[in-house]
Amino acid sequence: MTSAPTESPENQDPLPDLRTLTIGRIQEGFANGEFTTEALTKACIAQIHKLNGKYNAIIFENDQALETAREIDRRRVAGQPLGPLAGVPVVVKDPMDMVGFPTTAGWRLLCSKTGGIDLFPERDSPVVARMRAADAVILGKTNVPILSWTGTHANDSWAGPTLNPAIEDRAPGGSSAGTAAAVATHMCVVGLAEETGGSIQNPASAQGLVGIKPTIGLVPNAGVVPLSGSRDVVGPIARNVTDAALCLDVLAGFTTEDPKTLASVDKIPEGGYAVGLSAQGLRGKRLGVYGPGWRKDALSEETAALYERAKKELAAQGALLIEDPFANTEFATLRQITPGTPFFDGRGLESIPYDMTCYLQRLGPDAALTTWDAFVAATKEENPLAEGAILGFLNELPDFLEAVKSPATPPALPEFTALKRRYLRLIAEVFERHQLDGLVYPQMLCELPGLYSGEAILETTVGELNIAGIPGVTVPAGYYASGAPFELIFLGRQWSEACLIQCAYAYEQATQHRKPAV
Repeated sequence: MTSAPTESPENQDPLPDLRTLTIGRIQEGFANGEFTTEALTKACIAQIHKLNGKYNAIIFENDQALETAREIDRRRVAGQPLGPLAGVPVVVKDPMDMVGFPTTAGWRLLCSKTGGIDLFPERDSPVVARMRAADAVILGKTNVPILSWTGTHANDSWAGPTLNPAIEDRAPGGSSAGTAAAVATHMCVVGLAEETGGSIQNPASAQGLVGIKPTIGLVPNAGVVPLSGSRDVVGPIARNVTDAALCLDVLAGFTTEDPKTLASVDKIPEGGYAVGLSAQGLRGKRLGVYGPGWRKDALSEETAALYERAKKELAAQGALLIEDPFANTEFATLRQITPGTPFFDGRGLESIPYDMTCYLQRLGPDAALTTWDAFVAATKEENPLAEGAILGFLNELPDFLEAVKSPATPPALPEFTALKRRYLRLIAEVFERHQLDGLVYPQMLCELPGLYSGEAILETTVGELNIAGIPGVTVPAGYYASGAPFELIFLGRQWSEACLIQCAYAYEQATQHRKPAV
């Protein structure tokens, strides 16, 4: 189905079709005077007003967006320097602090609109500050489930569920459901997402998009409502690989607000992640494929067929596929589904009392809540940590019981650190033995569950990837007979984002599987 180009609200020449808009196309349009930042921003706002009532992607609109757009236009006309994303319309996941907006984490108890307490930050999270410094136009904040607890949906958000634009009766993926839906419906061009256990890769794959889940320590996570300081990481969701890479360029790098990002200072490629992308980028790449050495979980019949087709496409582009490189290792035995969860290894989340304490302190002295005890007291009527509650599974993790006794004390997490070490050493051994450049798996074992089915998305890498802290890039690879998207995920060793992005780009360019959702 095609649609007419979006008309500029200022009677200028028609804007390009929002469905095909990219960062490069936007920059080209600004450079040759086809349209202004203000006109593009108005077109995106009109798209929000047209579709958001149905898909429920954005829960707070930024009423300063047009003012920002006009200032960018003024600076452009004056010949003043502009940032790398100047005029690009973006959205931000709700748990990321943004001055002027409450950070609700999808929870009615943290939203005054629904009788809760508003948490207003005194300053932006580093990732939001970087988007502002890049001169992106932030259109609003996006929907999530309560405390970003699930990788499947946003059904329990105070703002209501987010629908999946790619297939509306199926789960949209979580917890960055709203960010993905805003990108998929062309309300914006790129969006900020965050992953602890699938929350970038799941919604990107569920909605036929590109998601980059970075190495832990590449992108700062300060000022983002935490689930785990050892697993949480911010990354982009976009409609194509290049746009996601350009967004990652802005997000990545050191800040003293998040000391673990110091490890990234010599890891970011000169010129950024989008430089030198080539349609020939798969030639000679040695890629491991999914098998029981990684996980015992079998692919569904239709997933296996789609994956076989994808493997032929990869081989046709010059990739060398290595069957089940983790065979005859103990790798598949390391993953443990935590009791109380349907399909999730929760190890590493034990530090949430301390992580939340640090987050609340960063809000500033005037915030409504500044300590863990105050947070627990304010939300006791829906205690998420109680047995049977959404985070009740934390009580099954041995290091959590110690961490909760003294929330202001950094926990040691001996079991988690030992597990992470074992994962990383096994990955290094397998990559060296088979001389691998990366791995390429179907992102899910089977197609998406129904929106209200109560079933979880069954992915192939969440847990292993998040505990090890390694990167992953999802890319559209076709569709199930039902119309649900099928995606690949490229993953590799720490700091291998540039290689994975190159592989994903070459595959995208060769296959062009993605279809606009609306």
